[in-house]
Amino acid sequence: MRVKAAAVTWGERGARNNCISPGIIITPLARDELTGPRGEGYRAMLEGCPVGRAGTPDEVATVGELLMSPAGAFITGSDILMDGGVTASWFYGPLRP
Repeated sequence: MRVKAAAVTWGERGARNNCISPGIIITPLARDELTGPRGEGYRAMLEGCPVGRAGTPDEVATVGELLMSPAGAFITGSDILMDGGVTASWFYGPLRP
């Protein structure tokens, strides 16, 4: 079920539904990808995005903390894209094909 539909269905029961969509986050798997056969493409993607780097697990956790805390009580039905601007650069910036 999509997050927006789930927000309506589960909202009737008092739940909030959100999604976090991270880009490249530095984990052991990401390190392998960055040094593997496709690493050049991944590195170019990171260098061409506004933030110029990969994310960290702590940064993802911070967004999760906000969404689950009282400070995020008014957020529901949202997909939080946190990719350092890679998607924006793909459509509007230097990564545009």
